[in-house]
Amino acid sequence: MKLKIDRESDALYLCLDEAAIVESEEVEPGAILDFDKEGRAVGVEILALSAHTQPGKLRTFQLETT
Repeated sequence: MKLKIDRESDALYLCLDEAAIVESEEVEPGAILDFDKEGRAVGVEILALSAHTQPGKLRTFQLETT
């Protein structure tokens, strides 16, 4: 799993799997899911990231697993 924040384009991308993307669907304005050939979600993109969070909060990343 990879997480990338592109400050220049103001977007976040979460890669769940390295499979080839064959389809993308905007499920909410600015929220895009990428799917592989079997219809599994393999990526999530959030556009206009700064509109969804405060810029200072983008400097800290917290990972939580159970």
